[in-house]
Parts: sequence; C-alpha cells; structure tokens
Amino acid sequence: MRMKESLIVGLVLLYGCATAPVSPGMTLAAGINHYRDEMEVFGARSERWPERQRMAEFLMNTFAVTLGRSPEFNRLVDLDVKKRELMIALITLSSPERAKEIKAELAAMNEASDALKAAVKRQIATIPVAAQEPNRRIEGIATIGLLTLAIDGFFSTSNPTGALAATTKVGPYVVTDMRDAASVQTPEGTIFRCTTFVAQDEGAGINCAPVKR
Repeated sequence: MRMKESLIVGLVLLYGCATAPVSPGMTLAAGINHYRDEMEVFGARSERWPERQRMAEFLMNTFAVTLGRSPEFNRLVDLDVKKRELMIALITLSSPERAKEIKAELAAMNEASDALKAAVKRQIATIPVAAQEPNRRIEGIATIGLLTLAIDGFFSTSNPTGALAATTKVGPYVVTDMRDAASVQTPEGTIFRCTTFVAQDEGAGINCAPVKR
C-alpha cells in the first residue's frame, strides 16, 4: 500500500465523515508501509537526512491520529531513524575504533527496541474487533495481525527484501501478510482472503471474504 503524506491532514475528521470503509488500524499500516518505501528511496545518502526526519514525524503523527499518542512508538521510530544514520556512517567510516563504537551502539539499540515493540504491540492488541458480523471480525483480526507484523519489522534483518510472506497469530487465528493483501486462517481451518486499499485523502481499509474451495 502507498499513502500520500497529505492524507494526515484529513485524518482528524476522517472517522465521522468518510464514505469509504476505512479504519484507523489499516490507515496506520498504510502509513508504516509508506514510511518504509520512502526510507528506501532516500537510501544510504547522508544528505537526505532532512527527508528521513520528515518521514519520521509523518509516521509519529499518523500513529497519534489513528490510535492515540504513543511515547513507545515515537521512541521506536526515533531509534529506527538513528539506526539508519549510524549505518550510513558505518559505511563511510575509516576509523576502526569509531566503527567498533557504532556497532556497540547498534547492538544496544536493538535490545532497547525489543521492549518498545512489545509495548506497542500491546497497544495494538486493544484495537476493537467486531463480534457480530463474521467478515468484519476477520477484518479486525487481520488488521491487528498486519500491524503486529509491521512493528516486528522494525530493526528486523531476517527478511530485508520482504519476498517471503510473514505470519503471526492473533489468538487462535493465523494472519499472513502478503503486502497489498493478507490471509486469515480460523481455528476451524477456514481461510479468508483480505485485500487492502487506500481511499485517497480518507484513509486505508481492508476487505475480507472466505476462500471458496
């Protein structure tokens, strides 16, 4: 999913007037994907520091507007940006001593991020899930799963290309992220296919339907 930065301007009034079935959780997921995409575009160039800072502020604001202000999430984003800057410095350094210091700092940041990610995932787990209509319930579960995987992706080096599908459990449900789409498997074995979308200047959402066999 991609999302314009101008989207954040209308998010405060979004949930009372939007006609598309957007949701705060999926709007945040779209914001995280947009942040990652833009960070990749800026690449390992030190002179693009202002753009990286701007994207960090954009993502923090998106979280605040969609799910409420989170000091833990803000700190996680700050660490992510700082890590990127240190990695750029590590590439260009000629001092072995300074390189050793940076590697030690990166290791400490990785440890700090674990506690922050756990706190943010607890916040995500409180997103309401509709109990009445089956498809709406699955969409809520898919949203929690996708956001959980997105948070896990911060500081992750196990799957840098995103080529392999990532999976997590939300209670007894299994959620698989396929970027722009997802699947949810129920405890009974039913599989729902979910399609994500962005409604321009309104937010993002997800539609899920059972896979016919």
